[in-house]
Amino acid sequence: MQSKRVLITGAAGFLGSHLCDRFINEGCHVIAMDNLVTGDMRNIEHLFPNKNFEFYYHDVTKFIHIPGKLDYILHFASPASPIDYLKIPIQTLKVGALGTHNCLGLAKEKGARILVASTSEVYGDPLVHPQTEEYWGNVNPVGPRGVYDEAKRYMEAITMAYHTFHNVEVRIVRIFNTYGPRMRLNDGRALPAFIGQALRGEDLTVFGDGSQTRSFCYVSDLIEGIYRLLMSEYAQPVNIGNPDEISLKDFAEEVLKLTGSGVKIAYQPLPADDPKQRKPDITKAKQLLGWEPKVHRSEGLKITYEYFSSLSKDELYKQPKEFNSNK
Repeated sequence: MQSKRVLITGAAGFLGSHLCDRFINEGCHVIAMDNLVTGDMRNIEHLFPNKNFEFYYHDVTKFIHIPGKLDYILHFASPASPIDYLKIPIQTLKVGALGTHNCLGLAKEKGARILVASTSEVYGDPLVHPQTEEYWGNVNPVGPRGVYDEAKRYMEAITMAYHTFHNVEVRIVRIFNTYGPRMRLNDGRALPAFIGQALRGEDLTVFGDGSQTRSFCYVSDLIEGIYRLLMSEYAQPVNIGNPDEISLKDFAEEVLKLTGSGVKIAYQPLPADDPKQRKPDITKAKQLLGWEPKVHRSEGLKITYEYFSSLSKDELYKQPKEFNSNK
């Protein structure tokens, strides 16, 4: 039987690279696509000797041509950290709009099933807690985070339009905070920021009073949920995340205990529109997919800390990436 052919955009990123591993292990032929604006080839270089893996250096906001059949498309191309999308706001909007449009057009042409990566940012600074898929969100479209939030909301809207108007098979995952090996150390998100600061002997930066909450899901759990959603028959959005909620102050203290660092917590002003709470309602994922997270935060944090501890000194002190173009 011929193996399934899968296109994964954003394949050199944190989640994209783990998806490449999963589909290679499932016996699929994986076509990885990335323009490397925020991705890193080191995340996928171990796959290059595999005959079922190929890489396309391409920007998905341009027309996408893939010869031959495609069974599945997983659209994960997008800046995902505040540092990135605040520096390249227009590219962030374009990959959510033009990039998604191009991927959906390709899915229509190939008769492929497409899964798009939305996130909990569609809920904005939520007024409903925990967040269910039926909640429409509380988003400031002209605030600094609006470029990312609205890119994901538009992505969902155009995906559903292709489903209802063109009968394209679609799946929409709403991803909550995820962590694990291959995250970028200095990408502005709480977990890598805290661990990086602890490893460098710097005080841990907590914004506001630290009472805002997040719910952290280990990457292997998330990938399993995404795979099950892709293989399901459900076209509406599904939350995939870990409902084990923790305040950022308590989380910073967990990291300090894990690392044994003698540094302190330093409080800074809260950024504009920073969500005060994040906790997925995963009832749908449990009922429809038989999925719930398995990896406890203490276990996942230990693995992630070991990964970051293995990085070179140059990586540890590397500054966030600068971007030259914002066309």
